Amino acid sequence: MKEITPRELKQKMDSGEDFQLIDIREEFEFEICNLNGELIPMGNILLETDKISRSRTVVIHCKSGGRSSVIVSALEKNFGFTNIYNLKGGILAYAREVDPSITLY
Repeated sequence: MKEITPRELKQKMDSGEDFQLIDIREEFEFEICNLNGELIPMGNILLETDKISRSRTVVIHCKSGGRSSVIVSALEKNFGFTNIYNLKGGILAYAREVDPSITLY
């Protein structure tokens, strides 16, 4: 499984790189804080793989990286995705390392 660090994600955002950011947390979590990614909750994402780009880099994240690592592995193994990265440490690590203004929960 490929991973990306919070700082690497920030560089992608700042450079205007064309990539897809998917947040697999639940809607109530997304409402507390988010990185302006597309919300596709973990329970739905394997049913909605048509929403995931196969031509661009895709970064998937959750709160701490655990749920998203499970999803990244499943998408690689069961659906043949090769362009997907897990955000190491999730949004909590992003808040600690990049943007301390993010509301933690």
